[in-house]
Amino acid sequence: MTNMTVKECCCFLKKLRNPSRAIQHARLASETLFSINEIEALYDLFEGLSYAIIEDGRIHKEEFLLALFSNSNMQNFFADRLFDTFDIKKNGVIEFDEFVRSLSVFHPDAPESVKIEFMFRLYDLKHNGFIERDELKEMVLALLSEMNVDLSEDAVECILNKTILDADLNGDGKIDLEEWKIFVSKNPSILKNMTLPLLREITQAFPNFVIHTKVRELEVVV
Repeated sequence: MTNMTVKECCCFLKKLRNPSRAIQHARLASETLFSINEIEALYDLFEGLSYAIIEDGRIHKEEFLLALFSNSNMQNFFADRLFDTFDIKKNGVIEFDEFVRSLSVFHPDAPESVKIEFMFRLYDLKHNGFIERDELKEMVLALLSEMNVDLSEDAVECILNKTILDADLNGDGKIDLEEWKIFVSKNPSILKNMTLPLLREITQAFPNFVIHTKVRELEVVV
C-alpha cells in the first residue's frame, strides 16, 4: 500500500466529506483548461470573494467590484459588462462553475474563437445576437472615458462609421457574430486584453491561495 502524506490525507478526507464538490471540480477540470489542482486553488479564491459581503457562496456585483477596485460602490461600465458576461445563467450572481468557465476564456491556451465569442457577448448589450450602432457607441464612449480622452461628437461618429463600414458586411446596420469574427481576424489587436498570462500557472500566480488548498502538489501545465 502506498504511504500518503499528511496533505494527501487531508485532501482525501475533504473529498469524502463533500463528494459532490470533488465531482464538480473534476468535471470543470475536464471541461476547461485548468487542472484539478488549479480548480481547487480557484475555489479558495472564489470562496474569499463570495463571502466578502454577502455570505452565500456566490459572487454578487458588490463583491465583484470590491475585488476589482477595493470599492463595492464603484461605478464602472466595463466592470458591469464583465460581471454580466460572467453571469452565464443571468440570475444576478456569479456561481463557481461560471467563475471558472469565464476565467478559462482568458487562459493563454484558450482558442481564439472562444475569446472572440466572449468579447462579442461583452459588446452585445441587448443580448439579441447583434452589436448595434448605439451599443457600439456606448462602448466607445466608455472606453474614451476610461482613457480620459475627450473627443468631439463628430470624431466619435467618424469612429463609429469606420467600424460599421468595416465590420457590417451585409449592410444591415448591425454586426452579427460571423461578421465580428471576420472583423477581429483583420484587427487582432482587439483581443490583446482577452489573455491573462498568469492563468497558465495559476498555482504560482496565486500562491497565497494555494497555501491553504489541501491538495496534492501536482505539476503545473506549461
